[in-house]
Amino acid sequence: MFAKMNWIACLIAAVMLVAAPPAVADEAVDKAFEVLATYDWGSNRGELKPIDDAVIAAHGNAEAAKALEVKLAAVLGSDAKHAAKDYACRQLSLIGTAESVPALAALLTDEKLSHMARYALERMPCDEAVAAVRDALGKTDGKVKVGVINTLGVRRDAASTDALIALTGDSDPMVAGAAASALGAIGTPEAAKALAALQEKAPAELRLVAADAYLACAEKLLAAGKKADAMKIYQALSKSDIKHVGLAAKRGLVAAMGSK
Repeated sequence: MFAKMNWIACLIAAVMLVAAPPAVADEAVDKAFEVLATYDWGSNRGELKPIDDAVIAAHGNAEAAKALEVKLAAVLGSDAKHAAKDYACRQLSLIGTAESVPALAALLTDEKLSHMARYALERMPCDEAVAAVRDALGKTDGKVKVGVINTLGVRRDAASTDALIALTGDSDPMVAGAAASALGAIGTPEAAKALAALQEKAPAELRLVAADAYLACAEKLLAAGKKADAMKIYQALSKSDIKHVGLAAKRGLVAAMGSK
């Protein structure tokens, strides 16, 4: 029996050794970061592979991950080219924590890098990440603001509801439409109330976006077990003169009613 248990233990250890990513030499990683400091589009991407491998190997190793995070965040605050900062954002999306949020937040107003900063922050589960995006609402405009709003929708940030409600009346239809869509993604009763009001006052160019957002809100409420709230929305939209909205609302109503 002991021999059998010993054999099993050896087998498990062997599997773990095979499954574990190989360690990456510090010298190779340091050299790759030197390359990253001057990296640009068209450069040899393969020279950064030691960093890729180190990020993978750091999974489950908090100390190694933190060391890499510090170096990657430093790239964002340096005079490195956009290509290098784009790369750093991608890696931080995998290992970033609250510690790298300030460095990423500083890029949210940058027209060329805001997208990649949001890409990283969207994937960080910490509250600091979504708070940084929320804070950028008042510091951005145009397409950059639309991107910030979209990220708040992806994160379903209920704390930004009031700010998004205000933005549904923005003079920029792209911003107003994005705000409505984000409220639909957030899908809380408060968001639903705002979207209900928007159905009555939305200008022609926002009617479809507002209706789709209201439908999305109903889906979120239904999934959250708030059947009565969802049915109220479906009933209202089932009378819509926008054909696909009316049909979708009727299907939603049938799904919400179930066997009834």
